[in-house]
Amino acid sequence: MQTIDDLDVAGKRVFVRADLNVPLSGTDITDDGRIRAVAPTIAKLVAAGAKVIVASHLGRPKGAPDPQFSLAPVAVRLGQILGQDVAFATDTVGDSAAAVVAGLADGQVALLENLRFNAGETSKDDAERGAFADQLAALADVYVGDGFGAVHRKHASVYDLPARLPHAVGLLIATEVGVLKRLTEQVERPYVVVLGGSKVSDKLGVIDNLLGKADRILIGGGMAFTFLKAQGHDVGSSLLQEDQIPVVLEYLERAKQNGVEFVLPVDVAVSATFPDLKTKAPVADFEVVPADAMPAGKMGLDLGPATGKLFAEKLADAETVFWNGPMGVFEHPEFAEGTKAVAAALADGDAFSVVGGGDSAAAVRILGFDEKKFGHISTGGGASLEYLEGKTLPGLAALEN
Repeated sequence: MQTIDDLDVAGKRVFVRADLNVPLSGTDITDDGRIRAVAPTIAKLVAAGAKVIVASHLGRPKGAPDPQFSLAPVAVRLGQILGQDVAFATDTVGDSAAAVVAGLADGQVALLENLRFNAGETSKDDAERGAFADQLAALADVYVGDGFGAVHRKHASVYDLPARLPHAVGLLIATEVGVLKRLTEQVERPYVVVLGGSKVSDKLGVIDNLLGKADRILIGGGMAFTFLKAQGHDVGSSLLQEDQIPVVLEYLERAKQNGVEFVLPVDVAVSATFPDLKTKAPVADFEVVPADAMPAGKMGLDLGPATGKLFAEKLADAETVFWNGPMGVFEHPEFAEGTKAVAAALADGDAFSVVGGGDSAAAVRILGFDEKKFGHISTGGGASLEYLEGKTLPGLAALEN
């Protein structure tokens, strides 16, 4: 893959496909990590004298404009991070975009409105998607792919547009791919994988692929209860994917055959009701129970302290760690301890640690950990998982051609 160092961009219109899909509370950005991650690529293009046109999706609008998913707040924050004004087009390929791009001088930056306000961006019809890519291509001379969080999507701006323009990868994607190669091709052992989040079905492909690569797999979050149920334990009213139990049993057996250690919770923080994440009010019936003695009518919402200690011990000797998915409902202080325990073990340890994007990356920042204490915090949870599953990512394949 070519990098931006291989391109002559001075005076040219450079289309940067970024991933600026940040969490919003109204118009307030609650985590600007993805904006900061792509800023170095944009700044380098600015310094080289390019006219930079940034584009991204935000949320899941239905192929038409929706004010709650506008990128307008992102334009303001991007300008603050870059230290220069960022012009904002109120559409993607309409009159506003054409005027804003035409008005760019060398070294200036514009942000287009949400790509997904256009049905062609996510269409499964090749012709419709290609027509939208043609409209985007008319705005630019060069394409730079740097939206790692979207490279697993066969979308117009990710997959079709690079074929229409000279193209290269940005600094962020180059870094992300390099990190993932360290997790798949150049692994230093022991290699420990920590998986959490709500659904075991979201992680089955990763587990399947890593059973022959990882030395140890730690399972937390909501997905742990399907594993505990598979071992014959009652899990109360916890999140459970009963239809996945046969697959889980097969994986546990394969792990034993391959010498891969599976580590499950030994105690769990439970409550009869899901906590209020807005008020953060204390949960009256909060208690910690053994993982094999969960009471009926109560749901597991976090690892217990003994499991937090166990997981930290299982991470202590690691040379390489991949972590994807929180260990509990970390947004509430009473159910954040398990996620904190894993984050602290990685921050204090010597392993090359990769936090695999999404909620895990948000948790690291929200819980106040120093990002520099981790080897790498990915911007793409889904993309990272699919890469580790061994899948071909359309956005990366398009940039290799």
